[in-house]
Amino acid sequence: MSDTSDTPASGDADIAVIGAGILGLSTAMALATSHDDLRVVALEQESGVGRHQSGNNSGVIHSGLYYRPGSAKARMAVAGAERMYAFCEEHGIGAERCGKVVVATHESEIERMRELHRRGDANGVPDIRELGPDELREFEPNAAGVAALHIPSTGIADYRGVCEKYRELLESAGGSVRLRSRVSGVRVDADGVRLATTTGVVRAKHVVNCAGLQADRIARRAGASEARDLRIVPFRGEYYDLVPSARHMLKNLIYPVPDPAFPFLGVHFTRRLDGTVEAGPNAVLALKREGYRWRDISARDTAESLTWPGFLSLAKGNWQTGLGEIWRSANKPAFVNALQRLMPNLEPDQLTRGGAGVRAQALRRDGTLADDFEIAHQDRMIHVLNAPSPGATASLLIGEEIASLAQSSWLGG
Repeated sequence: MSDTSDTPASGDADIAVIGAGILGLSTAMALATSHDDLRVVALEQESGVGRHQSGNNSGVIHSGLYYRPGSAKARMAVAGAERMYAFCEEHGIGAERCGKVVVATHESEIERMRELHRRGDANGVPDIRELGPDELREFEPNAAGVAALHIPSTGIADYRGVCEKYRELLESAGGSVRLRSRVSGVRVDADGVRLATTTGVVRAKHVVNCAGLQADRIARRAGASEARDLRIVPFRGEYYDLVPSARHMLKNLIYPVPDPAFPFLGVHFTRRLDGTVEAGPNAVLALKREGYRWRDISARDTAESLTWPGFLSLAKGNWQTGLGEIWRSANKPAFVNALQRLMPNLEPDQLTRGGAGVRAQALRRDGTLADDFEIAHQDRMIHVLNAPSPGATASLLIGEEIASLAQSSWLGG
């Protein structure tokens, strides 16, 4: 735990939120708008908001199809999606309820596809419909499969625009965002929490840790016991983009039936609001927590991942899958081959290298993946240790729930 006592103070707050991604901003906004006299500040290490997971995802408003019934993900996804559509409409942010198809490319995938249908029904996903091959072609003429699900409630949104609006509403309510303020030290005492940042010390009565890729480190610095047996392991997802002349091959979103043993959804096609189409992602270990390219390397981050018992256990059980993901990263024909399972007419020259995102995957010491939202609570701190998809979709609900927890724990509500 770093000492902050020798750093000059640069500000005080009732509640400091570490991280100005979509969840940090949503939480700070919910706190500030519900308490007129509450001093709320969001601390962000980058020069703008939503620069990591929030601004580098596929932009999908998820329907709630995939999540285990009864989980927090399932509970929040359907309602969260409706809230996100309404928020975007209210504030003039780009969003579209375009629908998607989940395609079974082989008979062996049909039962898994139908299990997704059952999950979706249990979670309250509206109007799911099973399609035969001919019906699938009506929705996506270039997709090929033996069966599919159509989920009309899935959509796409401008999450960077959402982040900027959250920031605007936070500041309108009297809160603030402090950029380029990386938290390097945490000290909790009887009077509050002292955060050493690159812009000086922030004294806060309470802190919410929404640091994403750095959330486990912040939690360990604060002495949170829940963080001892959990580690953020960064996985990079790399994309290709369809060239402009090939964008007509896709109407909306085409997904495969996911492997239930693996937390990622497999390569898929996503139309974005501007008409561009991205294809991917794969999933490879990032060698830096904010590592969007193979040449982005941190010796510390790599060592922490490779020596974590949970990662070693995960790699032992999934090494073949992992090697396949690395091969697709390095070999375009292999990546194209995976995409052609869904769209056989796709040609290699119709794809060009696109962007990448890094997923903060919480991995337990025993090798199990944290499959649901993970929130730890201390006397003066709340830590969001795992908030993968549908975190952006449900960000309004998650922010309100964290604010409610803060209200009941700290503010006497």
